[in-house]
Amino acid sequence: MTVLAIDQGTSGTKAIVVDPEQGVVGLAEVAVHPRYLDGGGVEQDPAELLESVLGAGRAALAQAGRSVDAVSLANQGETVLAWDPDTGRPLTQALVWQDRRAEPLCAELAQHRDMFAERTGLVLDSYFSAPKMAWLRQNLESSGVVTTSDTWLLHQLTGAFVTDATTASRSLAVELGGRDWSHELLAAFGLADEKLPQIVANDETIGTTSAFGSDVPVGGVVVDQQAALLAEACLEPGMAKCTFGTGAFLLANTGGTPVHSTAGLTSSVAWRVGGQDTYCIDGQVYTAASAVKWLCSLGIVSGPKELDTVAAPDNAGVLCVPALAGLAAPWWKSHATAAISGMTLSTGREHIVLAVLQGIAAQVGELISAINDDAVPLTRLRADGGLTQSTVLMQACADILQIPVDVYPSAHATALGAAALARLSLNPDRSVRDVVTDWTPSASYEPRWTAARASEFRSAWRDLAATTYPQETS
Repeated sequence: MTVLAIDQGTSGTKAIVVDPEQGVVGLAEVAVHPRYLDGGGVEQDPAELLESVLGAGRAALAQAGRSVDAVSLANQGETVLAWDPDTGRPLTQALVWQDRRAEPLCAELAQHRDMFAERTGLVLDSYFSAPKMAWLRQNLESSGVVTTSDTWLLHQLTGAFVTDATTASRSLAVELGGRDWSHELLAAFGLADEKLPQIVANDETIGTTSAFGSDVPVGGVVVDQQAALLAEACLEPGMAKCTFGTGAFLLANTGGTPVHSTAGLTSSVAWRVGGQDTYCIDGQVYTAASAVKWLCSLGIVSGPKELDTVAAPDNAGVLCVPALAGLAAPWWKSHATAAISGMTLSTGREHIVLAVLQGIAAQVGELISAINDDAVPLTRLRADGGLTQSTVLMQACADILQIPVDVYPSAHATALGAAALARLSLNPDRSVRDVVTDWTPSASYEPRWTAARASEFRSAWRDLAATTYPQETS
């Protein structure tokens, strides 16, 4: 069966039409434009998000020149907005997952930090959706409903009022593995009286849409990073992937039993299929491609394609912690700032480029170490996302992580994961193994550094990272 899968992301929306025999037969991308505000705010225009979904979906279908049997949507996960459930009209801008304005609210709830971790598997942080929902209610809009962006987009497409299990598990308002919202957790955020969407499984059909032509089922909805984990066939405990996009997002499958991290990571639902939950443990790097965008804004490189030609073969002692939007897991130091050390008069742009790329890899390395402490030690890493085109970054990951890195051969991992779940929504008796195909890496990177060199680098990098949040306490 042919499927239209839409990946609605932070900086753009991608749509693909996937034929079971021919693969991707239609592709379209539409940019969206988050706005970065003083005080840590990051917002998107809901109308632009919807227009991008409709525009990309219709363009991909036009290119494919065929009808589809189902439509699926992958979403940003923790982006929220208020809207009128009667008219569908947005009442606020969308607060993006990067928005930090709910930090004071989280600080007020700090005494409940352990409770949230135990019950939800998450860290009490404004990264997740419930704190942003509460901040929005307190500061922007008291009417309508407040939900994650997927619920609003799906309502626009189908009229349904739903979210999926993976997205809900990223909220801080659902017990880990829970089937419904927790009244007690919602009450902690002042959200107990909110009308919230039904939580559906990832293999459910939630309705139909005529937004792309004839009426077709919509199903297999999912959060973006879990979709990529599925597409990359990380189906067994200990298998992991890292998506190198705006940020870098590392997820490792932990099987049917959730892992409560003791090392600053988070646990959530990887997918709910056939009535059963598979869980993952994950960590985030806030700035990956956004750090490269910063290099471009300074004129150090003209674009991502120039990274490998400019980067020096050796950093000449220059180290960088590219914490341009704070440090996420395992530190959770939102006020951390970027740092570069070791520069001299002989330092050139080539050393800074390499140091930034190694700094991204070093943050991923810290996540790997934390996962190894919490769960099954990782022996290989699968990678996807635009920055995997940088051989320097991928080699830095292999060197610093001291494990091989396999690059996923498609640029559409998230959308392909959503497409697989859409097929399951039409055939719920099948398993994930029936809809996920084996794949061969487009490139593989083996560690070239010795373990001693990697350890020395990481030790020096950690020391520098500790200087980026001098005013914060652990």
